[in-house]
Amino acid sequence: MTTEAKTTLRIGPYPVDPPVVLAPMAGITNLAFRKLCREFGSPTSIYVCEMITARAVVERNEKTLHMMSFDADEHPRSMQLYGVDPETLGEAVRIIVGEGWADHIDMNLGCPVPKVTRLGGGAALPYKRALFARIVRAMVAAAEPAGVPVTVKFRIGIDDEHHTYLDTGRIAEGEGARAVALHARTAAQRYSGQADWSAIARLKEAVTTIPVLGNGDIFAAEDAVRMMDETGCDGVVVGRGCLGRPWLFAELQAALRGEPLPAPPNLGRVGEILYRHGALLSEHLGEDKAMRDLRKHMAWYLMGFPVGADLRRSFATVSSLNQLGDLIGQLDPGAPFPRHAEGPRGRQGSPGKVALPHGWLDDPDDPAVPAAADVMHSGG
Repeated sequence: MTTEAKTTLRIGPYPVDPPVVLAPMAGITNLAFRKLCREFGSPTSIYVCEMITARAVVERNEKTLHMMSFDADEHPRSMQLYGVDPETLGEAVRIIVGEGWADHIDMNLGCPVPKVTRLGGGAALPYKRALFARIVRAMVAAAEPAGVPVTVKFRIGIDDEHHTYLDTGRIAEGEGARAVALHARTAAQRYSGQADWSAIARLKEAVTTIPVLGNGDIFAAEDAVRMMDETGCDGVVVGRGCLGRPWLFAELQAALRGEPLPAPPNLGRVGEILYRHGALLSEHLGEDKAMRDLRKHMAWYLMGFPVGADLRRSFATVSSLNQLGDLIGQLDPGAPFPRHAEGPRGRQGSPGKVALPHGWLDDPDDPAVPAAADVMHSGG
């Protein structure tokens, strides 16, 4: 691993030091989890809230407005939007910057979930070059007067026959985006297989005036250093690698600043972090909903540790903070962190055919908004 400190990334007016971004993840990167990651990482990295639907912002949907919550000292406040209609996205951005709700807005073009792509959204949208250009133009025009940078996150393409990332990067750059990020998989891959980091290097060669960030298969600090060395990218976007491991941001900070990595936590320390996560979620959601939300994190936190099947089942059905504390008290606090637990975590699944609107691949230069695509659901 190289030891030289990596250069500071800037996204619009904001220095991002070290050059690390927490990827927006539906149902994961709420206020509580972002705060936990920031407590380990640098306050000047970027931590993106879970995906927000532009239509829901325009309609001022109560649930969505709560999802858009930020901590009092969280800065810059980073929000990712989803949509397919330039007018709706432009209006959503005008509302967000007018209300002072966010300091940075990212556009979601990476989601491979069928309910999103079959409407022409997420990872399906970049194939429609003219429509995509209209969207970036509308978002930038709405955000620029307030000094709010707009960035774009996307995939290599729909599948191996329909790569779009080089055009997507150039269009975003030309329409005023302040950075682009590439998840180096196709939509058809979903989260399976291996990310093709060579695509990040090619995007960096094609997009020359704004930062290019890389995303995909960063499960340890060494992976981030290697990605930047191999591709020349300006920063990294970390998603599944931090699930059940918010301390990864401390390791990333050290590695990218050329400092020694902190020792990994033993099971006692992991228990303390898990309880902190539960307490933060309870403040944000209320205890009952928080415990239900926390259950999906249990297997990630306990991955690889010597925890019996009965105790694991109890963690997976936890219903109160008091019970969580009791269960943590039954763990072996001295159990060391299992190195094999640094590998892939979170959803992987299998590759598959991408659900698309009828005739979607017929004309990439069709600027029309797909019918019935402007939906309300948030969270992807």
